[in-house]
Amino acid sequence: MRIIVVGLGVQGNKRFVHAEDSVVAIVDPINPKADYKHLQDVSLQIYDAVILSTPDEYKYELIKFALENKKHVMVEKPLSLNPIIKYAELERIANSNNCFLYTAYNHRFETHFQRINSILKDKVLGNIYSCKLFYGNGTAKLVKESNWRDEGSGVILDLGSHLFDVIDYWFSASTISNVLSNVSRFENKSPDSANILFEMSGIQFNLEMSLCSWKNTFTCDIVGSKGSLHLNGLRKWGQSVLIHRTRKLPSGVPDEIEYVENEGDPTWDAEYNFFLSQIDSRQQTNLKKDEWISKNLELAYGQSA
Repeated sequence: MRIIVVGLGVQGNKRFVHAEDSVVAIVDPINPKADYKHLQDVSLQIYDAVILSTPDEYKYELIKFALENKKHVMVEKPLSLNPIIKYAELERIANSNNCFLYTAYNHRFETHFQRINSILKDKVLGNIYSCKLFYGNGTAKLVKESNWRDEGSGVILDLGSHLFDVIDYWFSASTISNVLSNVSRFENKSPDSANILFEMSGIQFNLEMSLCSWKNTFTCDIVGSKGSLHLNGLRKWGQSVLIHRTRKLPSGVPDEIEYVENEGDPTWDAEYNFFLSQIDSRQQTNLKKDEWISKNLELAYGQSA
């Protein structure tokens, strides 16, 4: 598979490292390491697929160009399109040209995320009551100094998209209700901290995200009628610990199983290989999840703005 990387910023560099052996060209309008400034300048004969890591405002036109020219696309999250009909349009172009369009959400390939998914599928927690997620980092100043990131819904779009993707992975997307959210602008023009509460499929969700958490932090607490799951940390930051507790009735100290994963981020290689496998198996493009995430992020931001 011959790859071109479009956008050589932070995420683009990460994607380049993991696809380097297959990369035939780099496209970026300002980075001196790039071979081309514009995607349209690259000969269609030299590549089969595009890894796209650009600001959101350019994604739609670049994706459409690639798909119309029968190129597969992996685009960095989120894929937020307006009007909503653009999802169906890109889906139609991709499938009519036998191309695969995939939105990258690398956390799905985190070891403990996959373990949580397996435990939930086994239904050993019983009826799920609640899920609380916190995702924080300390990038507020970097976002503020960016030419394009300190705008719109800010952290809601940036980190919130990851959290909604995780919810879809673990619980399968359905209609959310009773949405309540608040946002803060501690340092930035756009929200740099937010909290979103809602109900989905009878489960209470609490999603909190922040660019003002000075130490990188990810926590998850899922509580069910027969037990609970508690995650602390992502492997990209160091040790990640998952605790599975089994409820004691009528009360008492629960039995615990602790899973520990040490430093070493497996997600980038795993996601890149997943993308290639979907192309090889001629997977059809389906953007319903992207549409669901975008709609819910807009709903949450609208409730608080």
